[in-house]
Amino acid sequence: MTAAESVRAAVAAVTDPELRRPIGELDMVRDITVVGGTAKVGIALTIVGCPAADRIERDVRQAAASVAGVEAVEVEVGVMTPAERKALTEKLRAGRPPRHMPFGPDSLTRVILVSSGKGGVGKSTVTANLAVALAARGLSVGLVDADVHGFSIPGLLGIPAGTQPTRIDDLMLPPVAHGVKTISIGMFLRDGESVVAWRGPMLHRTVSQFLTDVFFGDLDVLLIDMPPGTGDIAISIGQLLPHAEVLVVTTPQAAASDVAIRSGLVARQTGQRVIGVIENMAAYTLPDGTVVDLFGAGGGAAVAEALSEPDAPVPLLASIPLSPALRQGGDAGVPVVAAAPDDAAAAAIRDLAGRLARRGRGLAGRSLPMSVG
Repeated sequence: MTAAESVRAAVAAVTDPELRRPIGELDMVRDITVVGGTAKVGIALTIVGCPAADRIERDVRQAAASVAGVEAVEVEVGVMTPAERKALTEKLRAGRPPRHMPFGPDSLTRVILVSSGKGGVGKSTVTANLAVALAARGLSVGLVDADVHGFSIPGLLGIPAGTQPTRIDDLMLPPVAHGVKTISIGMFLRDGESVVAWRGPMLHRTVSQFLTDVFFGDLDVLLIDMPPGTGDIAISIGQLLPHAEVLVVTTPQAAASDVAIRSGLVARQTGQRVIGVIENMAAYTLPDGTVVDLFGAGGGAAVAEALSEPDAPVPLLASIPLSPALRQGGDAGVPVVAAAPDDAAAAAIRDLAGRLARRGRGLAGRSLPMSVG
């Protein structure tokens, strides 16, 4: 290989942090020359003002500089033409039409709803940490904040206020935090807005657009943080994703567990399958060995038993203890599984992620993208 070809190969392997694909595959690499030890590299970003521009340029510069014989690197940054962007979006869709919902029954993506009967049980905190734990295991993870009225996922993941999806023509690329591609209504509110006061039709449209207009790419798992209760969004998602699996979050307290059962029953009525119960805010152990069960005990097991059927048992998948580190991580925007991996709550969530990752999604009853030559 010539020096220019070696530089091109190194630069082409740089990954676009939003699309999660090599920029060579995305046709973002332009002319490359190497003269007297100086490599001149041209790249074309997808849009003007690309939020990942600085990172891409830095990574390109480092990749080119890593080639033997290159002593200096000059990067020229341009922008794709409308025709090039159109070709890129068609390549990303892989033949699918615009506004196509890619998470239907034939999808290889495992869709998991995280629900609760009432608010205040830590459902969103559990969802955010579970997403990060799954991503840390090497899975490609997406997260939809469907709790439109009480959105909190961006803050829990440390996504700065004002962050919006990047738009490439009619594709929206979700921000990535801790390896998780995330979308939330909080990313679309204007400055000064903090309240969403919408009724059923607007809620249905919003959730539908999250699933059709946002380009997540190929995902192993899509988590959906559901609003508490059994309202409009639960019904809409039941219609859009009747094949989804459901995790029910409760606390050990009877007042929470009794209500949590209802969310599992409503999900089952839409055809969704309850795959397990998560008990949050469970008993924790003090340094002297004293066990404190602030919210009682047994709620998670009671929900699992109530939702179990003879041919479809529902296990208690995790019991997550009360944890100051879990709360602190949520306030700081750094999930406990990343900030304090040795914490007992972090260990319980990582174990939950491991159990879910091992289950996978079966291929039985689904058509595969194969053709006979």
